[in-house]
Amino acid sequence: MTKLAIDGGNRTRTNPWPTWPIYDTLEEQALLETLHSGNWWSVEGKKVAEFEAKFSAFMGAEHGTCVTNGSAAIEVALRALGIGCGDEVLVPPYTFVATASSVLAMGATPIFVDVEPGSLNIDPNRLEEAITPRTKAIIPVHIGGRPADMDGVLKVANKRGLAVLEDAAQAHGAEWNGRRVGALGDCGTFSFQASKNLNSGEGGIVLSNDKALADNIWSVANVGRRREGVWYEHATLGSNYRLTEFQAAILLAQMTRLPGQIARRSVAAAALNEMLTQIPGIQTLATDPRVTVNAWHLYCF
Repeated sequence: MTKLAIDGGNRTRTNPWPTWPIYDTLEEQALLETLHSGNWWSVEGKKVAEFEAKFSAFMGAEHGTCVTNGSAAIEVALRALGIGCGDEVLVPPYTFVATASSVLAMGATPIFVDVEPGSLNIDPNRLEEAITPRTKAIIPVHIGGRPADMDGVLKVANKRGLAVLEDAAQAHGAEWNGRRVGALGDCGTFSFQASKNLNSGEGGIVLSNDKALADNIWSVANVGRRREGVWYEHATLGSNYRLTEFQAAILLAQMTRLPGQIARRSVAAAALNEMLTQIPGIQTLATDPRVTVNAWHLYCF
């Protein structure tokens, strides 16, 4: 019998694991270009606007506003949706803490709705029982990069007049029924934190196809200013959630690799699915033909 490496046998892998994030001279050149651009490295630069346009288009959204991080993105979106004290928001219990803590930060109450065993995403069949007169929104989370059942979520939301905020922090490039996530509901949020498939150390974005909502989102992230207003006119309550030009420069470079990385992750996940299902006691997640692209930020089993 072959001796396991842990017991002194030969190692299957001798090379070190790849480092993350992946970068090369493309990021270096982008940063230097920004440094020497002659523009402000924040509000008057061009990189943030360029990334907002490119990422929004990539995800199939009409509008995008970059913010400081994915947690702030949820808070900005909730405030733009008018969620506040006394309101309730339905969230899954299996997610990063920010999905629920952002609701609390608005003075609202997160109400947990359990997940489907086969997907680990929020179960649309359990939404109705959690709705009360105080319920204002649903936050489906595309956990690990696998899209939640947006058909089921939107059916309930449309019936009950609830807003839908997609937490797509881990789902860059993921697709539900051939449409990329993030703007299938009223709005959606993404994270660009260092571990994410698309990253710049920190950062986030809020997407929407609703122009009025997108204007509200922009206003909240820009200290309550109006897009068409004068600089020191603060029409609503907001704060400074702006992304820097340096982070946007890195994101533009990282985006060039994203489609290839999605394809590579999909091949690796398919191999894991095939091999792990042969091991007694291990259960992989259920397949769903409506998940046309899984971003595979995490491999869950």
